Amino acid sequence: MSETLPSLTLVLGGQRSGKSAHAEGLIGHDQEALYVATAQALDKEMGKRVAAHKDRRGKNWTTVEEPLDLATALLTNDKAGRPVLIDSLAMWVSNLLSRDEDVEKKTLALVEAMENIKSPLVIVSDEVGLGIIPDNALARRFIDKLGALNQIIAARADSVIVVTAGLPTHLKG
Repeated sequence: MSETLPSLTLVLGGQRSGKSAHAEGLIGHDQEALYVATAQALDKEMGKRVAAHKDRRGKNWTTVEEPLDLATALLTNDKAGRPVLIDSLAMWVSNLLSRDEDVEKKTLALVEAMENIKSPLVIVSDEVGLGIIPDNALARRFIDKLGALNQIIAARADSVIVVTAGLPTHLKG
């Protein structure tokens, strides 16, 4: 429950590892919470994934969909004491790269916003350092940018958890 949530928690894992469900469980389902979604339902399959996430969270969660400007989403929706979950940094970096946005500039704005909100924050991201090196420049750029962002957030986090096959391992905190 959010009473025991540190100010910043990072939940990492591979795709379909259970990281989002674990992050939601850290906050709980019986209190008001904010979900900042970076995914966009651009096709039917992704629409079903988004709907499944919403159904799992329940009625106490407010969802803000923000694929690009996480800093503004945090600052404009901050309500003291209401936990916030960002899901996910991987999708956010992908969105930024696909629009040729400046990832470093957006990262600095996000870190500044994180330092100025009053709410406990849980952030979900994919761990990218466990696979093969991709054969194309865009995929390598994605891995470089997300890996650097994960390290920035992990350094600032009070708690870092990696989820593998639904099982959490605490790395920090």
